[in-house]
Amino acid sequence: MAPIRLSPRLSRIRMSPSTLAAQRVRDLRAAGRDIVGLTIGEPDFETPAHVKAAVVDALARNETRYPPIAGIPLLREAVRRKFIRDNGLDYTVDQIMVGTGSKQILFNVFQATLAAGDEVIIPAPYWISYLDMTLVADGTPVTVDCSMDNGFKITPAQLEAAITPRTRWLMINSPGNPSGAIYSRGELLALAEVLRRHPQVWILSDDIYEHLRFDGVEFCTMAQVAPDLAERTLTVNGVSKAYAMTGFRLGFAAGPRELINGMIKMQSQSTAGVNTLSQWAAVAALEGPQEFLAAHAAAYQQRRDGMLDILDRVPGISCDRPQGAFYLFPRIEGLLGRRTPQGQVLETEQDVVIYMLEYAGVAVVQGGAYGLSPHLRISIAYDMESVIEGGRRIAAAVDELR
Repeated sequence: MAPIRLSPRLSRIRMSPSTLAAQRVRDLRAAGRDIVGLTIGEPDFETPAHVKAAVVDALARNETRYPPIAGIPLLREAVRRKFIRDNGLDYTVDQIMVGTGSKQILFNVFQATLAAGDEVIIPAPYWISYLDMTLVADGTPVTVDCSMDNGFKITPAQLEAAITPRTRWLMINSPGNPSGAIYSRGELLALAEVLRRHPQVWILSDDIYEHLRFDGVEFCTMAQVAPDLAERTLTVNGVSKAYAMTGFRLGFAAGPRELINGMIKMQSQSTAGVNTLSQWAAVAALEGPQEFLAAHAAAYQQRRDGMLDILDRVPGISCDRPQGAFYLFPRIEGLLGRRTPQGQVLETEQDVVIYMLEYAGVAVVQGGAYGLSPHLRISIAYDMESVIEGGRRIAAAVDELR
């Protein structure tokens, strides 16, 4: 039998490093190792009870048929009200669509809009999939290094320098994964000034961590602060992070009608409509009690502070104070070149990751996976005990270096 011939497009992309790291944690635990895993960005809170009840009720009503491609009407209406309530954005229902997680929404938009050679500006550090989804759609990722010294955010000068006649999209992820950085109203307005000079550039605003903010920091999104750019902005969100509904796989987006229609057309030939039970669950999430969102954010803030308190006292590690999401992205330049107790020189951040895992029993992800080195991504989407224990193990492992 002849071997299967895989598509060349597969050579452009990679498996998610964070997913691979999480699998390594599972494998080591299965082998009897004591591992603190701080790799995956998945809330440890339970899905709210009223959301679970909505699934049971939907089953009782036999809501199990094929759904509309763009989403059931009640959910699109709930999304419309969410944008009014939280962001001051007033879309019509036909400017809104629902997808299988915000990830599919992003995949849809690139498939629907990119041609070979079209460029997408991606500030680094970035969520891993932005780059790979661009490549799958035959686009060209243009990454812009946004260092810790600049708060991990792209500046107007950097944006201006990155734009070419082939630029089609600018990615903005705020609060950001992996940095936790949030663009202020003023920073978005400054970027908007640049974008007004380049009408071919559209804005893709990934707001999935919107409700996970610390220290009273304000959240703004581009279509809100620069209404004149709303006609070329796609605003993406979902229920996975804030509502602890990762397994429901439901995201949504709002934007210009022609773009939304193109994305619906693309989805019609891939997954079609999102499973009906998840849609009814999302209606309950968006329309039900919202008070717990602040409590969850407060818990993540406590975990952030606990990890920062440890890392700030570790020589060779420097860490910005994330304003949102549930990650820390410390710079580890000061660890490179040092030796482990076994005599190995830590030449790269991957060496540091392996050392932390094999010697200290704590799993994190290398910063290069997110486009910026030398860093580590540490997830705090775990209980406080695990976060603190992981921090202590990191500190103890660094103390053993020579």
